[in-house]
Amino acid sequence: MAQVKEKTTKSKFTAAQKKEILADFKLGWVSRHMSLIGRKEVLTGKAKFGIFGDGKEVPQIAMAKVFKNGDFRSGYYRDQTFMMAIGEVTPQQLFAQLYAHADVEADPNSAGRQMNSHFATRLVDNEGNWIDQTKSKNTASDISPTAGQMARLLGLAQASKVYRNEKALKGKEWKKFSNKGNEVAFGTIGDASTSEGVFWETINAGGVLQVPIIMSVWDDGFGISVAKKYQTTKENISEVLKGFQRTKDEDGYEILRVKAWDYEALIETYQKAEKIAREEHVPVLIHVQEVTQPQGHSTSGSHERYKSEERLKWEEEYCCLERLRQWILENDIATADKLDKLEEEAQDEINEAKKAAWKAFMDPIKKEKSTVIDLINKLKDESGVEKLGDFAKKLKNYPNAMRKDILSAARKSLAVTAGKKGSARQELADWVSDYRAENKERYNSHLYSQTPYSPLNIEEVKPEYPKDPERVDGRLVIRENFDAIFEKYPNTLVFGEDSGKLGDVNKGLEGMQDKYGEIRVSDTGIREATILGQGIGMSIRGLRPIAEIQYLDYLLYCFQGISDDLATLRYRTKGGQAAPLIVRTRGHRLEGIWHSGSPMGMITSGARGVHLCVPRNLTEAAGFYNTLLQGDDPAIIVEPLNGYRLKEDMPSNLGEFTTPLGKPEIINEGNDITVVSYGSTFNIVESIIPQLEDAGISIELIDVRTLMPFDLDHVIGKSLSKTNRLLIVDEDVPGGASAYILHKVLEEQGGYFDLDSEPKCLTAHDHRPAYASDGDYFSKPNAEDIFEAIYEMMRKADTERFPAIY
Repeated sequence: MAQVKEKTTKSKFTAAQKKEILADFKLGWVSRHMSLIGRKEVLTGKAKFGIFGDGKEVPQIAMAKVFKNGDFRSGYYRDQTFMMAIGEVTPQQLFAQLYAHADVEADPNSAGRQMNSHFATRLVDNEGNWIDQTKSKNTASDISPTAGQMARLLGLAQASKVYRNEKALKGKEWKKFSNKGNEVAFGTIGDASTSEGVFWETINAGGVLQVPIIMSVWDDGFGISVAKKYQTTKENISEVLKGFQRTKDEDGYEILRVKAWDYEALIETYQKAEKIAREEHVPVLIHVQEVTQPQGHSTSGSHERYKSEERLKWEEEYCCLERLRQWILENDIATADKLDKLEEEAQDEINEAKKAAWKAFMDPIKKEKSTVIDLINKLKDESGVEKLGDFAKKLKNYPNAMRKDILSAARKSLAVTAGKKGSARQELADWVSDYRAENKERYNSHLYSQTPYSPLNIEEVKPEYPKDPERVDGRLVIRENFDAIFEKYPNTLVFGEDSGKLGDVNKGLEGMQDKYGEIRVSDTGIREATILGQGIGMSIRGLRPIAEIQYLDYLLYCFQGISDDLATLRYRTKGGQAAPLIVRTRGHRLEGIWHSGSPMGMITSGARGVHLCVPRNLTEAAGFYNTLLQGDDPAIIVEPLNGYRLKEDMPSNLGEFTTPLGKPEIINEGNDITVVSYGSTFNIVESIIPQLEDAGISIELIDVRTLMPFDLDHVIGKSLSKTNRLLIVDEDVPGGASAYILHKVLEEQGGYFDLDSEPKCLTAHDHRPAYASDGDYFSKPNAEDIFEAIYEMMRKADTERFPAIY
């Protein structure tokens, strides 16, 4: 160090540059101390879990220098330095998230709903209106599943290409989403996570689409404890990806490599990457090598258990902040004393932020705790139940009691005084009721839209028909309705396998690409995860994408993204972000094991937060598109696979009629039994009504129409109160959607009390459906199965009127 001070060479940096360099140094140490102190907060019990970005401070500062207003980040839980560098999170907010402070003002990322280092900027205001994205630095809400952030990155980048090239989006109403398509989507991922298939799928799709992505791979040599020799061929992701390198004659990626501790090279590399991505719309991959991770993966364990002494020593030597310090000294930018002072200031700032965050988090809880202790003691005095004193004392002596402890003590107090009367008990009961409501808003709100734009607010508009309507194939109804949609909504686009040139495999989009162009109606590769990701990313940026997954069974390829990202986005940001994507697919009946599955139980269990529409015909399906495009929630529409060639009347109000969500339709009124179904199977039930009437059975046939939401007005329950019998006919496996419906009707709607006989579910078999018409007949409920099930239920009520069939 003494030799460095003796240098007399004039610095090559200006005063302004020196100031910026020192600010970067300090910010790096602010972030490092956040990681160090944050870990201690977990280990001392003040926080539940901690995961931090230590070791990545310098490369993230370099990346932040080229991140402009309007740009988007789709990253993961190591990016705290970057988020601080772009001014979108403060140290106090980082601690608030660590403590799970359930207040959007304290933790604007998720209001305490996500563990720390899962970031999100507010993109939607309290009224559901989009905030001007061009005036802020934006980040899509993070998810934990490994590499899950990659799929949506593709859509965030593609939106820039759409806004740059689509003439229909040049009006002022689209200016809040893009400045001529100049925005770049920045992705970040750990090196080990590049082993995931969705990473490779995204890389390939990004190269095909040529969209403005800057993908940073932080390479610290491990995936938790597993060394990269077990992760990546050649132990080098950029080496493996060499075939994606663009050439003079062929599109591809610009692939760059840089060391995580080389401050000057990092800045130069990111500046080069930004220019390429922003100006040329060429994707760039930056392999950031020789990254360290000083505290290991997370607070769940110590990295000393799996790193050698040599590796640990190397990490100390090549720590990016220590290397930055050496570089500053070597270039006479500051003295060692100055740098020591900056480190101390950084630590002091973090300590102050920690104290402020903890105080803001605990003060309201302490008040709630004090209130309930007083109420419990008051109840003790009134009731004479001595055990209440123990509850109050235990709560009082618990210094860091949480809301669960407070409510638990109150509920136990009510339990031990059950049957007693008095004002103090009523006061505590009222407090519990109010407290539960407050915490419902804290922890259970915003699964679906709570804005004026919720699709549940869209009124039903019936299809209108001329006096002598044209009788056409169902696919023509959906096709002509799509035509009306594209004309009406210039920000609507559809994409998927065979969606473009062919007009989808059932020609529901026939001629649409020729009319509206390849930007709005386009083909994709066979890659469901990133088809979904395109939709998520573009819907976050103000477009209204319809992502086509060719068959319902193929939803499995992208279901992780539906479940972990799309379905939870509004919830995990407490209403701060929205992705009103429509997933178009087709399914049910006739085509064999991998084309006619009906995994509704999987979807209803794993995709809460996404509306699930199961129309019986293509007119109903068209109405769902018209409804959802007026709303702000995501949805899946399952078009009935065998409906494209069935005849329907052509409506005259295409693009205008709507199918409501959560509103079942009574198709046939009856008195003997309520029969509930949906989709293609519904049509089979309807077809046997004449046969049932001949047998003297009057059924009330109800089409569910949407499984999520389900029967908001309890139409089925009201029907059951009239018929007192219930049969659910469904082509999911036993215990799938039929069990879901049974729960809704019997428990939520109180239908149990109206039953005069055992409710029944008629479902498909456990196995996947066999191929062809016979396979369908013997795999799923057929007309005879349905007739006999209904007949047998009626026979149990009146054996003389309904003698045994067999």
